[in-house]
Parts: sequence; C-alpha cells; structure tokens
Amino acid sequence: MPIANLPDRGVVEVAGDDRISFLQGLVSNDVALAAPGRAVWAALLTPQGKWQADFFIFAAPDRLLLDCARDAAPTIAAALSRFRLRAKVTLRDASPDFTVTAGWAAAPMPEAALAAPDPRLSEAGWRTLSVPSPSPPDGGRGRGEGGARSAMERSLTPDTTYDLHRLALALPDGAPDLEPGKTTLLEAGFDELNGISWTKGCYMGQELTARTKYRGLLKKRLFPVAVEGPLPPPGTPITREGAEAGEMRSGRDGFGLASLRIESVEAGGTFRCADAVLTPRIAPWMRLPARETA
Repeated sequence: MPIANLPDRGVVEVAGDDRISFLQGLVSNDVALAAPGRAVWAALLTPQGKWQADFFIFAAPDRLLLDCARDAAPTIAAALSRFRLRAKVTLRDASPDFTVTAGWAAAPMPEAALAAPDPRLSEAGWRTLSVPSPSPPDGGRGRGEGGARSAMERSLTPDTTYDLHRLALALPDGAPDLEPGKTTLLEAGFDELNGISWTKGCYMGQELTARTKYRGLLKKRLFPVAVEGPLPPPGTPITREGAEAGEMRSGRDGFGLASLRIESVEAGGTFRCADAVLTPRIAPWMRLPARETA
C-alpha cells in the first residue's frame, strides 16, 4: 500500500473573485473543471507555446492551489503575477503551508477536501494537499484541507519509491524531463495525459500547441527507456547506430525518460548514451503520429 510524501513539491495559492477566469486564460487546461475530488493537470507556456511549468490544480472553497515543483513555486507565482492587471486575484508561494502526498496501487484515497485521483492516468493513483501535522501527530482523523495527513504518516514510503512508480508509467516530472522555453506539450505527452483542453478557448501559447497537433509537426517525444549500465545525467546525448537520436532526461535504478526522435524509435537498433545502452519502449498510453504511406 505505497503512500509517499513528496518534499520536492510545493504549492502556489491563487485567491480572489477572478481566480478561475484569470488562470483560465493562461494555462493549457480547463480550470473550471477543478472541483472537490477532481484535480486538473495543466501547463503554463511561453507566448511561443513552449513549456514553462506544470502543476495540478486543486479547488478549495475560496482559492485554487497549484501543486507544483517546490523550487519553481516562487517563479510560477511571479510569472502569473505579471498578467494580473485589474483581475481580482492574489498570488503567493504557499509551500510552507502544505505537504503534498501521493498514493497508488492498493492505497485508498483519503477522504480529505484536497484529495483527488491523479488526472493523468488511473494507474498513477491519487494526490493530496494537507497541512503538516504539529509534532507529534496524535493519530486523529480530522477533515478539511489538513485532516488526512496524520492518518497516513505511519504508512509513508520514501519519495524515491514514487519516482520509480512514475518512471515506470513514463510520466514526466517537470525539469529535467522538460526544458523551459524549449519543450512543447505534445512532445511531453500532455495530450494523451489529459493536460490540454482543445475546447476551452484561448490561452497563452495555444497557437503553437494546436498547430503542432493538427499539422502533424511532431518529430520527437519523451519515451521511457530501460538503462543498462551507469545512469547518464540529464542532457547526455543519445545516439542510434552512431547517429544523433536525442538526449537523456531523468532516471533512477535502471529506468529513465529520454527525448528521442520518433523515427529513430520506430526504426529500432542500438541506442547508446555515455557508457549505457538504452532500450526505448512505447508506453501503452502513447499515441504516435500516423505516418504517410507511399
């Protein structure tokens, strides 16, 4: 029953009467779908349509809470603040106020106001935001934003276990899997993983995202790889049969993600990265672009 505390995750608070409409025009997914028991995964893009950050949006009664990379929380709050203008919203890095937890496999989702299934894949499990327990925890099962934390503390596994879980599912985890100002959402699987709304209307970076999808411009993807040999650091070049094929991204204990040319993966062969041999695979949820036949 794996449940993991994720200390590298933080929280950005978006409060105020205009919080939904404000965020709606900036991120890739439909913010209005966030509700108790339902989180939304979305990305903030550059005006040119390249990834800046991604987060899970949780809806509390009077605010939205963005579960994001902890070291990126101040940057996300500052970036969003630049678009505030006359909108009735306030933004702040609320990371010290919350603990982010994930559970999967047979772990039951807690009955907390800010718990929701991971919106990317059912196999990914669930996530929750809770107020850290005072020390020592008393084992109580209070409700509300922080009520589930103490009930789970004795069941926690290391966050490295969660890292292996998401790598096995080929789920990206921000940088270094994604490159700020370079990665497109379709390269990173946001379409198949429910990170894009194609119907909600305009948002920053929408034009490139739509053009890449409808014109079939995708040339590379983030693929799961098995790593035989020393784990290469992110950014290490990958070759196939001596030709450039892509770059390594994150990895752990023989599992990894790599940005690879689609045609290289489809062609097969031997992939080398520093002193390691990589074996790419196509995750069950991935949809590769259709190829024209002669």
